[in-house]
Amino acid sequence: MKVIFLQDVKGTAKKGEMKNVADGYARNMLLPKKLAVEATAENLNRLQGQQSSAQFRIDTEKANAQEMKQKLDGKKVTIQAKAGTGGRLFGSVTAAQVAQAIEAQYGCKIEKKKINLKSDIKAFGTFSAEIRLYAGIAASVTIEVTEE
Repeated sequence: MKVIFLQDVKGTAKKGEMKNVADGYARNMLLPKKLAVEATAENLNRLQGQQSSAQFRIDTEKANAQEMKQKLDGKKVTIQAKAGTGGRLFGSVTAAQVAQAIEAQYGCKIEKKKINLKSDIKAFGTFSAEIRLYAGIAASVTIEVTEE
């Protein structure tokens, strides 16, 4: 019997795959536990629709990441921070502060966990950071820390 798997089944198939399995296995195990559905024309059509919508979502996310990369790549982000004696900062500049500065200066909303600071920023100066926008798509920015 041909079935379409709705969930991963260890040793058998992954979610979204269509496989030919034994009739008893399908009737007694897969179908009652809602791990798979029979491969009818309607179910095949639904599967194809789900796959195409998932592919569309991936393509859209990639296009947005490319657009953000072009906006941000090679740009300078200026952050003002308070300093103590000797030109050292109170605390350090974090990825969250960099994300806020990018949003304020360029209008691009980026999650802080996507920002990779090459070193801890604990003094004034110029530093570099990499922003991972999508798998294989990254932008590099220069961070300039100035005194408030």
